[in-house]
Amino acid sequence: MSKFLNLTLAATLLATPALAEKLGLGRPALPEEVAAWNHDVRPDGVGLPVGSGDAIDGEEIFAEKCASCHGDFAEGIGNWPKLAGGMGTLNRKDPLKTVGSYWPHVSTLWDYVNRSMPFGNAQTLAPDEVYAITAYILYSNDLIEDDYVLSNENLAEFKLPNADGFFLDNRAETEYAQFSAPACMENCKDDVKITMHATVLDVTPGDPTDGSAAPAGASGEGGTAAPAAEPAAAPTAEPAAAPETKAEAPAAEPAVELAAADPALIAAGEKVFKKCKACHKVGEGAKNAVGPALNGIVGHAAGAADGFKYSSDMAEAAAGGLVWDSANLHAFLEKPKSLIAKTKMSFAGLKSAEDRDAVIAYLSTFAQ
Repeated sequence: MSKFLNLTLAATLLATPALAEKLGLGRPALPEEVAAWNHDVRPDGVGLPVGSGDAIDGEEIFAEKCASCHGDFAEGIGNWPKLAGGMGTLNRKDPLKTVGSYWPHVSTLWDYVNRSMPFGNAQTLAPDEVYAITAYILYSNDLIEDDYVLSNENLAEFKLPNADGFFLDNRAETEYAQFSAPACMENCKDDVKITMHATVLDVTPGDPTDGSAAPAGASGEGGTAAPAAEPAAAPTAEPAAAPETKAEAPAAEPAVELAAADPALIAAGEKVFKKCKACHKVGEGAKNAVGPALNGIVGHAAGAADGFKYSSDMAEAAAGGLVWDSANLHAFLEKPKSLIAKTKMSFAGLKSAEDRDAVIAYLSTFAQ
């Protein structure tokens, strides 16, 4: 008998315990053997072991066990996943899907950390450590206070912001029949011809004989319209930004003096800014992302990042002369919606005045 057939027979016997018993094969699994595999946790809390933990303890454990991949503030490092941030971005072209912005159940987070983390050393965490890490990730998403104690008794009651954003997959009832029905095979065209090209490179095959092998990115037959338009658009954007940069450059001097006065405060601000970097970029070549780039923001007019679409309230405040001086930055960073009621920024804010001072000092080191 082939190896494949042996494996198939073994799988069949394992799937039918009665048959295995009849043939005298195998034995019932021992309770400890079942326990070794039975790690799943349900959204209603079934499967959770007794234990508890808060974000205060979780921060220390996270820094030791998780931060090398996910960052000190769950902001992600390199290609490792971001676990915090992204609130209010799911309806955008480039959503940031994190535990806070996207996941439906805290039980999924607890189960995954318990089952698969830390990377390369899975299932070495004690239940209390898993509760503490889970609490810290919730805290990093501004969903709980740092002293909130998460436990097997209250985890199932905790509702994540996007819990109602999911629905049951009903494609078997609503769509599968459409794809399994026989093709009509009537009134078919005599030939098939490419009439438009996709805007992404290398996804539409070209035909050298009719000119359709022109660079992708074109629309219209032959694929020649869009390539001509793209080069024209680029030169327009560059000069438009240049005068604004020159005009704002002098305003950066006071900020540089503030930053140079306390290197320790800048260093602290760089660490706190990890909470912000999932949405905001700074430094050379920084571009708008989920939020606007923040180069040159300290001491400058609000709503001035070139190319970023601000909320109407922010645009109105900018038109009214709002300037990001120290007082306004403190107010906005402490509770964004207290200053701009309908700001796009969904971050809850930095409660610590020291953290706000540090972030402002750090941002002041980046000129326009």
